Amino acid sequence: MSAHISNVRTEFDTEIIDIVDYVMNYKIDSSVAYTTARNCLIDTLGCGLEALEYPACKKLMGPIVPGTIVPNGAKVPGTQFQLDPVQAAFNIGAMIRWLDFNDTWLAAEWGHPSDNLGGILATADWLSRNAVAAGKKPLTMKSVLTGMIKAHEIQGCIALENSFNKVGLDHVVLVKVASTAVVAEMMGLSRDEILNAVSLAWVDGQSLRTYRHSPNTGSRKSWAAGDATSRAVRLALMAKTGEMGYPSVLSAKTWGFYDVLFKGNKFKFQRPYGSYVMENVLFKISFPAEFHSQTAVEAGMTLHAQLKAAGKSVEDIKKVTIRTHEACIRIIDKKGPLDNPADRDHCIQYMVAMPMIFGRLTASDYEDNIAADPRIDTLRDKIVCVEDPAFTKDYHDPEKRSIANALTVEFNDGSKFDEVVVEYPIGHARRRTDGIPLLEAKFKTNLARQFPAKQQKSILDISLNQAALEAMPVHEYVDLYVI
Repeated sequence: MSAHISNVRTEFDTEIIDIVDYVMNYKIDSSVAYTTARNCLIDTLGCGLEALEYPACKKLMGPIVPGTIVPNGAKVPGTQFQLDPVQAAFNIGAMIRWLDFNDTWLAAEWGHPSDNLGGILATADWLSRNAVAAGKKPLTMKSVLTGMIKAHEIQGCIALENSFNKVGLDHVVLVKVASTAVVAEMMGLSRDEILNAVSLAWVDGQSLRTYRHSPNTGSRKSWAAGDATSRAVRLALMAKTGEMGYPSVLSAKTWGFYDVLFKGNKFKFQRPYGSYVMENVLFKISFPAEFHSQTAVEAGMTLHAQLKAAGKSVEDIKKVTIRTHEACIRIIDKKGPLDNPADRDHCIQYMVAMPMIFGRLTASDYEDNIAADPRIDTLRDKIVCVEDPAFTKDYHDPEKRSIANALTVEFNDGSKFDEVVVEYPIGHARRRTDGIPLLEAKFKTNLARQFPAKQQKSILDISLNQAALEAMPVHEYVDLYVI
């Protein structure tokens, strides 16, 4: 005789309760977090403006049904679109992620916490426009920065000790969960409704990493986060109507997330939610490259100068050894044909060959016309990766969080250069003093891609002033970016 199945409805999983109580009750009092969030905001929007120069990205912009305009809807920066908040979140999320140039968080799981801005900005803009239409006060940009800090924290703290990639899941599940919690609170949902919303995010089918890895690497990796953050807005809106949640979605025996998708393991946590992630987030400042390669590309730029000074070319090279960390080898150590830009910006050999040959690495360097240069593949074949356990250890050390790479070049005549070691990229928290002026310069360059001088100045005057930005109504700030 078989045992009966219990139908007693449990309390919500502790992991979900902790997320909801954090977004509802935790007060951010870190000036460093708010300053970093402002820098993150402008860098992220700048990445989206640059992406709009690429037809493959631009074709995804706009409403689902062409010509649709939503009164008091959210506007998409750099365009004339005004959309419902779900589709606006997709548009913004896709454009900011398209070129792999926005911020990064590296841990047991990696990801890009500013991906959450798609849902946060679209929701805040939509809420603000409707508030003004109803004669009420709009949200201010400080609420956007607060939402960014909290979304970064949820995504990043879960990522610290839990590897989704090792079970084949894409990190955008964390974008969906974090965005859902933050935008649901922003919409004014009750605690029970936010619990329901977050459980709905976990119960969804989750994205496979198929599109990030050979032999299937493709452009979905550039809009997957936009899809996740827009889904978050949709789920929050559903929960607002009273749609039920699923309290033991993580822990339910047989049918829960842990048993179905996480090999029966529960999440582990290194620290409680606060503002740690935003304070320590990594900015991609110099190169639009997968972050595990950033220090290798920087070293490649140094080697380009050394090659030039020594009167040598890449044809003289016999071998290039990259001493690196385990995550780099697992994600971007790639041989064989590279079929598209998405394939190339996840190949460390390609990303190192470019600066060594040309002394640069830009978004356009992943395109087919550049990749056709035969010198690139010739040099790629000579580049090998070797794990250094010490680099791997420092990568996971919460006090260091290094992303080290070291390059050694050997020549056909038996000579070689001294190893070039770069432990911390320019976008690391340890290099903020060097990095922020370059980040602001990157933002100015991206503004100039889309806007005339007067409009650029209007955006800069507010964006570089912490107090003025925080006080500005969200819809007024977004209006600055309308073409």
